Formats: sequence, structure tokens, C-alpha cells
Amino acid sequence: MIPGRLLYVAAAGTVAVSLAWKASAQIHGEAREPDAKHGAVIAAQGTPNGAPACAQCHAFNGISDGSGAFPRIAGQSAYYLTKQLRDFTSGIRVNAIMTPVAGALTADDIANVEAYYAGIEAPFLPLRRPDSALIKQGEELAKVGSAASGIQGCDNCHGISGAGEPPAIPYLAGQYASYIALEWQMWRHGFRKSSPGAMACLAEHLNDQEIAAAAAYYEQVQLPIEASASQ
Repeated sequence: MIPGRLLYVAAAGTVAVSLAWKASAQIHGEAREPDAKHGAVIAAQGTPNGAPACAQCHAFNGISDGSGAFPRIAGQSAYYLTKQLRDFTSGIRVNAIMTPVAGALTADDIANVEAYYAGIEAPFLPLRRPDSALIKQGEELAKVGSAASGIQGCDNCHGISGAGEPPAIPYLAGQYASYIALEWQMWRHGFRKSSPGAMACLAEHLNDQEIAAAAAYYEQVQLPIEASASQ
């Protein structure tokens, strides 16, 4: 198992990053109150600087299209969403679509659009339930971890059933399995540089089967009851 000290260091690091981020925003005059209404306009129409409408990929309500090519962002914390856009802008995180989009957004644009998406309570799409054995394996990894692989349970950081630990730790519950699996593979192979500590370490110890199982489990946690029962 990963030592408990790593959890302490990760938590302390999160607090330090949060404080540093706020201080930087104040120094650069970026501490204005976010305007979610203006954020809704950006989500629907894009910006004069050339940023396309967020709704083209993430949908206006933030649930994307269900394919997993684009993550669900509805109700994700504004802090977390803002950090990801800042990471795309700085090059810490690289994506062929998101890097140029983030670069076309001002600091106020980012704050506004993320305030909008963070405030949405959107439904979860009725997706097909994965194989029950895969879900069971994923649930064990999420709640307990794996002594054989030397990893802690994902819920230790991401909250009970992957509900998230705002502001810095995102929810995984209801996130699309293919997106979760892709990001874990990115960390595993060193292509994703954001959150390099705990996530990169954990991903290195997960094999393809474990990644698929944990991703499948988290995707179905928030499936509508009627859809789950029908599968």
C-alpha cells in the first residue's frame, strides 16, 4: 500500500497550491467575482478572441455526448475546472483540442465559464451497464485498493463512491469510463503532467485490466435506477 504519509503530503500540497493560486490571481488583478451568466454565453457562443463554444464538445449542460471522448464537467468544482484550463494554457497539460481553446480564453473568461459549469446539476445519461464481474473488481479497487499491486483505494482521495473532494479533487462518479481509462493511461505513460504525484504513482501500478475495471465501476455509480435495472 502507498504510505499514509503520501496522503498527508498530497493534502498539504493541495492546500499550498490553492493558496498560491489565489494569491497569484489577486496579484495579477484576476480576483474578480465570477459571472456565471456571462459564462453561459461563452459556453453557448464562444468568445470574440476565437474560443469556440464549450457546448460543441461538452454540451450546454456539461454532460457531453456520452461517448467518453469528452468528459462530463457539470457540477465539477470551479477550482478544479479552472486549474485544468490554466494547465492547458501553460502547457503543463497538453491536448490537441483544449490547448488552443484555453489559450483563447482570458482569465475572466475562464473564471466565468467554469463558474457556470460548476453550478449545473445535470442528469446522468442512461448508459449500458458493464459486465458485473468487471464492476465488482473495480469497486474493490475503488474502496479497498490492491495489496498485490501496492495501491490504496481510489475513494481515499476521490471521496466515497468517487463523489469528489472539492475544491481540488474531482468527482469520478458518473464520469465516462473511456475518458477515465484514457487519462489513467496518460498518467501511466507519462503524457499527462498535471497532478504528477499521487496519480502518476498510482497509474504506474495499475494494469490495463485494473484500469478498465475501476473506470467501469465509476461510470455506473450514478446510472439512473431505471436504466440500471433494465440492463
